[in-house]
Amino acid sequence: MIGQVVVIGARQHNLKDVDLIIPKGSLVVFSGVSGSGKSSMAFDTLYAEGQRLYLSSLSSYARQFLDQMERPDVDSVEGLMPTISIGQKSGSTNPRSTVGTMTEIYDFLRVVYASIGTMHCVDCGNPIGAQSRDRIVDDILEQFNGSMVLVLAPIVRGLRGRSQDVLDDLRRQGYVRVRVDGEIRRLDEDLALDPRRRHDIDIILDRVTVSADARSRLFDAVSRADSQDQTQV
Repeated sequence: MIGQVVVIGARQHNLKDVDLIIPKGSLVVFSGVSGSGKSSMAFDTLYAEGQRLYLSSLSSYARQFLDQMERPDVDSVEGLMPTISIGQKSGSTNPRSTVGTMTEIYDFLRVVYASIGTMHCVDCGNPIGAQSRDRIVDDILEQFNGSMVLVLAPIVRGLRGRSQDVLDDLRRQGYVRVRVDGEIRRLDEDLALDPRRRHDIDIILDRVTVSADARSRLFDAVSRADSQDQTQV
């Protein structure tokens, strides 16, 4: 049974006591004339049983919000994992669309990879992970001692337009400088952004000469940057 899905006695719709062994880790195609039972086996038996098993593993509270699927007419299905099904529909005219975006599976996969994946530095390739604010300050003190550093927080990422409301709000909050598309600008300037382009905007929270005496100031700036990062556009 290892590495196989075993179906015994499938009788869903026009299937007549069909037994089937499907190897895992392979691309398997059901083919045949119309009415031969392709959809009855793939969707109404395998998919339905996989979804039913998954839903039965959830709490009774969670199940009340989901559509319950009836058990297919089959003696047994062994080795089956929770399943997904991509419905047939017309394609999108967006050239960047993929199966993942059109079926919205991408949104779920993004959450999965964000939860179980291991991030790596794009420069050195070493694994990286979440760091506490104290650890970030310690790294700054170790790597940039004696240097002037800017502490920034992202506000806008890849947003097309002038972002005038965002800039006005930053002025009202008392901020003086921002970094727009990699260039340091003052907020009291006329920041006429090209509405046809996508822009990145970062607040400059502080400029600090790194030293042990500046630790509390660095910690405050890092804390504000972390808070701003959770509300970026």
